[in-house]
Amino acid sequence: MIQPVAFGFNAETAANNFFQQEADKDPAKIQALALEEFTVMVNKIRTEDIRVVVLSDTLSPHTPDSIFPNNWISFHPSGSAVVYPMYAANRRNERKKAVLDQLSGEGFNYPDIMDLTAFELHQLFLEGTGSMVLDRCNKIAYAALSGRTSQEVLDVFCTNMGYKAVSFTANQQVESKRLPIYHTNVMMCIAEQYAVICMESIDDVKERDTVINSLRQSKKTIIELTEHQLNCFAGNMLQVKNKHGKLKLILSATAYESLTSIQLRQLSSYNDLIVCPVPTIEKYGGGSVRCMIAELF
Repeated sequence: MIQPVAFGFNAETAANNFFQQEADKDPAKIQALALEEFTVMVNKIRTEDIRVVVLSDTLSPHTPDSIFPNNWISFHPSGSAVVYPMYAANRRNERKKAVLDQLSGEGFNYPDIMDLTAFELHQLFLEGTGSMVLDRCNKIAYAALSGRTSQEVLDVFCTNMGYKAVSFTANQQVESKRLPIYHTNVMMCIAEQYAVICMESIDDVKERDTVINSLRQSKKTIIELTEHQLNCFAGNMLQVKNKHGKLKLILSATAYESLTSIQLRQLSSYNDLIVCPVPTIEKYGGGSVRCMIAELF
């Protein structure tokens, strides 16, 4: 997780992230609130016997979205890491070798790095585990195609990493229009035994059936979200294991409060819930707790 030093509203990403809201507070106040939420979240996760490696951002270059590292890098049990092409030019500055150097100092070494950033020259993008929701057990990459998620780059990732691509289009209601959801990980979450997904967002019936069939074939129980719950970041969850091998589900307070008692009972039957309040980060960054975590192996 990357500790923010200058978190704030990013006009470049707001072009197609319809979850973001323009700043209505002093930038220093927004940063202070975000840092407080970040710190509380880290402490909550650590209390559950989960190791969290916290790295600090730098003031220069200015990277208002650095709190969301999962978009520019992902790590894999094979000892590999993947660096991704990013839609917003100012987010490309988040890709810092110092991050890998610091992780090495924490005992995490990734000798095999796949660099996909050259696709930016062709305006083709794949923003990590924001663009893809990975079923790591079954080696399936679910991806809602959009201006930030290119089929071509997805195919290269899948070929090199041994994944099967399941791509589709997911939309959200923005005033009177149906527009593409900017990242797959706000509309679905894959856990070991279940999948949380907003099927309502997949307007094409054939594509919806393809996703349902894939989830069923991989023995996932499907927990459906409404589009309202999607807008409350209920799809933006991440299942992790603590040092004792116990499963935990990290979700935001906004997401938790949007879920029904039946959904909460379903989720709690599979794993403990770690509920983290991150309203400032959600409001101005347009992302939630899953976006804040790059899983380490």
